[in-house]
Amino acid sequence: TVIKGALAKAKEQGVPMNIAVVDAGGNLKAFTRMDGAFLGSIDISIGKARTARLFNMPTSALGAASQPGKELYGIEVTNNGLVIFGGGELLIKDGVIVGAIGVSGGSVAEDTNVAKAGVAAFK
Repeated sequence: TVIKGALAKAKEQGVPMNIAVVDAGGNLKAFTRMDGAFLGSIDISIGKARTARLFNMPTSALGAASQPGKELYGIEVTNNGLVIFGGGELLIKDGVIVGAIGVSGGSVAEDTNVAKAGVAAFK
């Protein structure tokens, strides 16, 4: 359901994407790569999903907290590397975090739109 919702938005935007879903433990549960999506974005999409789940927040929020001079500056080099820009969102059911989605292949805004469409489909 999450992948289908995300794919529909990616197709609407006309941008090929890599879409990853992790479970509550941060383990890869589902993945799809649209034809033409960047190969380098495979790891980024998985990293975004994993990062969102590890810190229980969208990757954009972690990115804002990790800018120079901010409290979490440098966090992206921990945990075998984190992805701290938009495109990673939490999946929440009945108030419990059950996983996360990570999307990569377009601009940060496009990735975020697709990730949020996956979340919306889940709800």
